[in-house]
Amino acid sequence: MSEVDLTVHLTPDDIVRGLRSDARTGLTATPKSLPPKWFYDARGSELFERITRLPEYYPTRAEREILAARSAEIASVTDATTLVELGSGSSEKTRLLLNALRHHGSLREIVTLDVSESALRDAAAVLGAAYDPVSVHGVVGDFTQHLALLPGSPGRLVAFLGGTIGNLVPAERAKFLSGVRDVLDEGEWLLLGTDLVKDPSVLVQAYDDAAGVTAEFNRNVLHVLNRELSADFDPAAFDHVALWDHEEEWIEMRLRATRPMEVHVPVVGLTVSFVEGEEMRTEVSAKFRDERVTAELADAGFDLKHWWTDGESRFGVSLSQAVPR
Repeated sequence: MSEVDLTVHLTPDDIVRGLRSDARTGLTATPKSLPPKWFYDARGSELFERITRLPEYYPTRAEREILAARSAEIASVTDATTLVELGSGSSEKTRLLLNALRHHGSLREIVTLDVSESALRDAAAVLGAAYDPVSVHGVVGDFTQHLALLPGSPGRLVAFLGGTIGNLVPAERAKFLSGVRDVLDEGEWLLLGTDLVKDPSVLVQAYDDAAGVTAEFNRNVLHVLNRELSADFDPAAFDHVALWDHEEEWIEMRLRATRPMEVHVPVVGLTVSFVEGEEMRTEVSAKFRDERVTAELADAGFDLKHWWTDGESRFGVSLSQAVPR
């Protein structure tokens, strides 16, 4: 069993304070909004796992296809000794990279960051058992706040997969990518998963499946507010909406009130009114073209070295190298 250590930068109290702040800001804004990270309690994470297996939801399968075909090449090109994954470290896609790096003979260290301490402890234990004698470091933190605190020896490959970067609007993406570049030494690597612009009907179906799993996932943010902030949302009174914004080139998920209502959120001292038909944004999921990925990486201090897509060109994985700034 490999040595496993855990560093906590984000406590349960920090998470509750963040939820209170986001709820207060988002529910008093015009239009109303909530950040997508609050989908992911235990139930939300379970629902998202179901989403990744739905026939309409292609991104997980497409990205896995790319990594299955290219992980050995990634290991050879990067010669990485440390894999840093921003997100859960026990997924099949992570294993593809880790197995390739181990087979290549370079893997010495695994660093995985997640907001959930319990999920991270479980993932780190699994990795420690599977990749002995590689050292495993778990970091409980938020990739928008704690990048500068990441451990890891030089020779790093940072993996940010799943198209999660699409949940950030352009200014947030620029800040995030620059933050990753600040952490890395010249010559180190970033592996980035980006969903691609395609037929809007394909995109909308991926976020509005026939079985209604994504609709339940979307409403789960209301269950979180009810439980954590003693709110009295009626989730059944909100319809799930997924639409394509041609100008921004992103999918928006929204919750639409089906009737007028007042919602009380006593923990933050709010009473929030909704009119019938009012929509609250709960997620953006930006889709990319290769030229946009190249430009945004270059602006942050990365040189895109390799660009791969799946067989149907639905998803892109880029490998870029930190360059002098």
